[in-house]
Amino acid sequence: MADGIEVQRRRALDVSALPNVVFSVRSTTWLGTVGMMFIEGGVFALVVAAYFYLHSRTEHWPPGFLPPDLFWGTINTIIFVLSVIPTEWYRRRAHHGDLAAVRIGLILASLIGLANLVVRYFELRHLNCEWSQSAYGSVVWLLMGLHVTHLLTDWVETLVLTKLFFSPHIEGKRFVDAEENASYWYFVVLTWIPIYLVLYWAPRWLRS
Repeated sequence: MADGIEVQRRRALDVSALPNVVFSVRSTTWLGTVGMMFIEGGVFALVVAAYFYLHSRTEHWPPGFLPPDLFWGTINTIIFVLSVIPTEWYRRRAHHGDLAAVRIGLILASLIGLANLVVRYFELRHLNCEWSQSAYGSVVWLLMGLHVTHLLTDWVETLVLTKLFFSPHIEGKRFVDAEENASYWYFVVLTWIPIYLVLYWAPRWLRS
């Protein structure tokens, strides 16, 4: 009887069958990333609120400036939206441990991020205001600067992760890193959509 109880106790304590790689809500790193995105999302929301507060205190908007040129901002928005397709593809393949697919996906993500940064350079040159000229200029550049920071951070992280995936020994947790990298990219894309509407279209709507 005692031997049977001991066997059952050992079986209950045996964790060898549990997975050593978990994704999404079962990953503490993923939960930490999501928490960070909520915090950073709050920062974006505060700056957008400041933008509209300044508008409420100004008769003409933008005050003494033309709205940012639509061309480069729209091009970047299209790139951001289309980037979701390869990102979702390699995120799903990461769940299956598909090394070749994740490698291809990360290379594509690195190239897309570079394209976003190049177009962003031209965006910044066509905002039609300087950060030091007025409160309007300051809030526009602050909002763009915050998003550039997240874009650049994710791109560097993607480059590092791509290099790791081409190293000789790939641990299972790297596939979790790939999923979290994709999740962070979704944050970069989803925060850009309202910023694009605020910076590029709100001045045109408010002027009409």
